[in-house]
Amino acid sequence: MNAKITTSHQTFEVDLSKPIDISIPLTNTDANPIAWYIEKPVIEPVRFGNWIGKVSEGSSTNFNAIFFNPHGHGTHTECLGHITTEFYSVNQSLQQFFFVAELISIEPERIDEDLVITQSQIEKALKGKTPEAIVIRTLPNKSAKLSMKYSNSNPPYLSEAAAFYIRNCGIQHLLIDLPSVDKEHDEGKLLAHKAFWNVTDVQHLNNEARLNATITEMIFVADEVLDGSYLLNLQMASFENDASPSKPILYAI
Repeated sequence: MNAKITTSHQTFEVDLSKPIDISIPLTNTDANPIAWYIEKPVIEPVRFGNWIGKVSEGSSTNFNAIFFNPHGHGTHTECLGHITTEFYSVNQSLQQFFFVAELISIEPERIDEDLVITQSQIEKALKGKTPEAIVIRTLPNKSAKLSMKYSNSNPPYLSEAAAFYIRNCGIQHLLIDLPSVDKEHDEGKLLAHKAFWNVTDVQHLNNEARLNATITEMIFVADEVLDGSYLLNLQMASFENDASPSKPILYAI
């Protein structure tokens, strides 16, 4: 099904029958990816005395409660409220949902004991383009990302300079297949987060702080999806929270 989609910059005709889902499903199994030292999600039927919300146990409906953390349990989208003293909701920050996105693949550079995505790598991969959104696929692109246990593994991350560069390109939405754009153990500096959102003081935001910019982490882009330009539909559950589970979808342009 072809449809014309207009973003803030351009109008495209895309085939809506061919979505490319780059989110990771949330499950209550050991296959669920986990970061930040928490346990796997819990999905279980509600119980009231002898009543169990499960059809196979005699109920008329399945009635599950779900306990999870958006930052640690899979694909999620966050706003600058993730790092500020004052509360900001991603549900209020993200008010448009279609964007021109550039998918790039980068093998992080070895710097001392770390694997780092650098500014020069981002510049080279973008080739002068300034899209509304950037989707970063790290190499090697192992399917193990779908169930990775990231805690205490020092995953690759984005350098502060690379985050500055992405911001200075005017890119509003950053998507990456890592648990964070920052180093796992960084003494709470969060340099890449702060650079991307233009936050220098988490207690008092400057006038240039990017209230409508978002970061989406823990995506997965399959190898058969080629680098290049796409239409991004950034879907998200309507949680009034700094972050929400999300379902980013790409469409070939």
